[in-house]
Amino acid sequence: MILIWLIVVLMVGGLLAWLSQRWSERLPRWIALAVVLIDFILTLWMWGDNLGMADANSPWLIRLERPWIPQFGVSLSFALDGLSLLMLLLTFFLGLLAVLISWREITSRVGFFHFNLLWVLAGITGVFLTMDLFLFYFFWEVMLIPMYFLIGIWGHANRNYAAFKFFLFTQASGLLMLLAILGLYFLHGNATGIYTFGYFGLLDTPMTIQAERLVMFGFLAAFLVKLPVVPFHSWLPDAHSEAPTAGSVILAGLLLKTGAYGLLRFVLPLFPIAAQEFAPWGMLLGVVGILYGAMLAYSQTDLKRLVAYTSVSHMGFVVLGVFAFNAWALQGVVMQMITHGLSTGALFIISGFLYQRLHTRDINRMGGFWAPAPRMGVIALVFVMASLGLPGLGNFIAEFLTLVGAWQANPTLTVLAACGLVLATAYSLWLMQRVFLGPVQPSILLPDLNPREMLIAVPLVLLILWLGLNPQPVLNTAQPAINQQLKAYQAPPTAPQVARQQATLPVASADSLALRKL
Repeated sequence: MILIWLIVVLMVGGLLAWLSQRWSERLPRWIALAVVLIDFILTLWMWGDNLGMADANSPWLIRLERPWIPQFGVSLSFALDGLSLLMLLLTFFLGLLAVLISWREITSRVGFFHFNLLWVLAGITGVFLTMDLFLFYFFWEVMLIPMYFLIGIWGHANRNYAAFKFFLFTQASGLLMLLAILGLYFLHGNATGIYTFGYFGLLDTPMTIQAERLVMFGFLAAFLVKLPVVPFHSWLPDAHSEAPTAGSVILAGLLLKTGAYGLLRFVLPLFPIAAQEFAPWGMLLGVVGILYGAMLAYSQTDLKRLVAYTSVSHMGFVVLGVFAFNAWALQGVVMQMITHGLSTGALFIISGFLYQRLHTRDINRMGGFWAPAPRMGVIALVFVMASLGLPGLGNFIAEFLTLVGAWQANPTLTVLAACGLVLATAYSLWLMQRVFLGPVQPSILLPDLNPREMLIAVPLVLLILWLGLNPQPVLNTAQPAINQQLKAYQAPPTAPQVARQQATLPVASADSLALRKL
């Protein structure tokens, strides 16, 4: 039941925060902080209690199955493995920072703001825990509406346009996923006589390769848009640049990760043959995102848009690694999900600190901030170096593992992806030079970080250093889940898979068969 309580606490806390504004504007902040802290402590306890306990035969640490609407095959199905546990730790840690960031920044409708913030976190938590596709789609939509309000109400000047664009992209792709879920539901029911939305029941659903392709592309639509993958990325810079700081942190650190999680959790295990066919195109999309996002980041003069385009580039490594189909690459994907959430979230936090002081995001109006704000400069330097993949920081581990794994699948695309690291160095150093070094702006008096802001920034620095110097606890936690995801690509094919292969017209390509041997 602890898995359900993680979600319920956030939802109830959101309602209490909204209602408590009647008595005090400070009360919603304290309620939100307490609620997220409770979930974070519970998740830390589960990590410490279950670390290393998952075995090779079953990576699941906790499972909960309760019938809900049995006549339609809907159940309260929740499960926790190493992958979802790491994602929950990231969710609640960044959730705590989002509350602290908003402490002074949000001054209007404080209760409703924290209601939406907590419900976004509840939706993300549900996505990482639910193993029933009906509930998965429900939580997928729960994330959408509160984030729309966070951008549309507390965003900057062009917030309505950015909020509508975010809503349309994610809602349209989510509806395609709903159609795919229903298609998988009926395909399984027609083949077996059992109609279920349960993840474990839907594994190895008998279907032709043509049907598998169609259903998989419905899931891909939702996950690739949410990552986002070029050319479905255009909503991201607008949403990031117009969102409040907490909204940008949640978007970059968590919402993008739900797309990556969906690829690992659903696309690879449910559609092994169609995923192999799509793999060369998926890796190509990842490389295009790496290079295109990096080049656009270098050309930006708006600080938040620059950081937003770095997310497009870094998420390209996720797509590249997912479709490489080996343990090295998938370990790199998991590390990239965590380290990108921390480093890019930190850069958005620094952007928010600067905007609060300067009331502008224009890089051309910045410069020479190291002298008046050395603490901010040092912390910004750490995360700029993390963004370019400096050894000793977590992002280096993530990108190194991803590239080593991708090399085994496609050396040519891996070389092109590695060129993205050179471009990352260019835009990262350019950012540091223009904002904190260079000519001093004589008309600007920039206060350094205060104790509350240091409380936000220092844990991020310590975590990114820890992940760079001692990544093994994270890798060990994720390993059983990764092995489970790769079983469909390493073990002999099951009878349903053989039937699907026999139904393939034409025969799978040589590239697809080579990928299956990895």
